[in-house]
Amino acid sequence: MSRVAKRPLDLPAGVSLQVSGQEITVKGPKGAISMRCPDAVEVSVDGNVATVSPSATAANSALAGTIRSVLGNHVHGVSQGFERGLELVGVGYRAQAQGKVLNLSLGFSHPIAFEVPEGITIETPTQTEILVKGHDCQQVGQVAANIRGFRPPEPYKGKGVKYKGERILRKEAKKK
Repeated sequence: MSRVAKRPLDLPAGVSLQVSGQEITVKGPKGAISMRCPDAVEVSVDGNVATVSPSATAANSALAGTIRSVLGNHVHGVSQGFERGLELVGVGYRAQAQGKVLNLSLGFSHPIAFEVPEGITIETPTQTEILVKGHDCQQVGQVAANIRGFRPPEPYKGKGVKYKGERILRKEAKKK
């Protein structure tokens, strides 16, 4: 059996995990997430501890580890939330959050208006920083990747939208 699936999942105070058939719902102070569990994996809740167990085959054991990891992310998300930081590097590159729209100025001839999806909040502490917050780990990462995709960092000057703490591998300029 998978080592990850063997570990029980502790539910913090204020978080509830409900299993009805193959539908699993995790509710907490930050929101609620539901997912469909495959037939090869069984999830059981006893008090504030959830356990994941597979059926007999080895492939199901790996699947049980994946389901346990995803459930752990859901529990963390509805209790504490996830956050992903982005930095704008470049002269004149700016970001401004206005309600459900993120306005980006990234050196193009036109500004970019990014519609923020439901369940995600975007903050701009400074003009060159963007914070993407939400309770779903996959959605927070995908929104951050979509914003980064407008102008990924280039290897010569390092200009573009990069993740906070990301190191850009720089290339040497052409020599005469």
